[in-house]
Amino acid sequence: MSPAPLAGGFCFGEGPRWFEGLLWFSDMLGEAIHTVDLQGSMTTVPVPGHTPTGLGFRPDGSLLIASAEDRQVLHYDGDTITTLADLSDRVPANLGDMVIDANGGSYIGSQAYTGGVIVRVDPDARVHTVAEDLDFPNGMVITADGGTLIVAESMGRRLTAFTLGADGGLHDRRIFADTLDGPPDGIALDAAGGVWTSMTLAHQFERITEGGTVTHRIDIGDRAAIACTLGGPQRRTLFLLSSTDAYPKRLIGTRESRLDMVTVEIPGAGLP
Repeated sequence: MSPAPLAGGFCFGEGPRWFEGLLWFSDMLGEAIHTVDLQGSMTTVPVPGHTPTGLGFRPDGSLLIASAEDRQVLHYDGDTITTLADLSDRVPANLGDMVIDANGGSYIGSQAYTGGVIVRVDPDARVHTVAEDLDFPNGMVITADGGTLIVAESMGRRLTAFTLGADGGLHDRRIFADTLDGPPDGIALDAAGGVWTSMTLAHQFERITEGGTVTHRIDIGDRAAIACTLGGPQRRTLFLLSSTDAYPKRLIGTRESRLDMVTVEIPGAGLP
């Protein structure tokens, strides 16, 4: 698989999501959300004073944004950005990735190296801690049947699965895959149950099945693999965000992050 470049010129891309014909992603250090179409035309939504990371679309089409450093969840209705929830007194570390379930509940990781948590923010902004003692929870997906949430634990070098209960709680914690080739970051789920994973320090994107078998690898040279998602026609386009460094603070003021894409055989499934 040889990915093709789609867009560049931003600082640190995170949280890609395909929605209504566009690829949306955060520019964490650029204080912005970008959209890109399949021809590479990019538009920008400024998010001044915030460090946007995880993104998710509610059933009503509005966008939620996890703001890392101030630990807030922002709401964008297409015109204005407001604060939905302040999690600064509920989480031990900065916010990271997000996934939203079919009912509009958002699951957001707090990226402590040990003792990380996942919180759920209900549509009415009530906050619940639904998972604890995670090693830097990062990318998350929900299976097509709504019954399982999978999270990348970057420092643990594993993917961890939970049963997603009818009450929105996470139960029956178990290993999906461990002893990975690198710290996993953003992830995407396909219709055969495989998880595409950004192997940050291993400089590649991998497709991993339950139990840990790697079926595909996409090498990106000396770049850091940051995040990926499946979208485009039939959800068979794998969008790949990469950077020149895995540590965002080293990239302040630069514009060397990149968005690539490649067509895959198995389409995306589930959420996001």
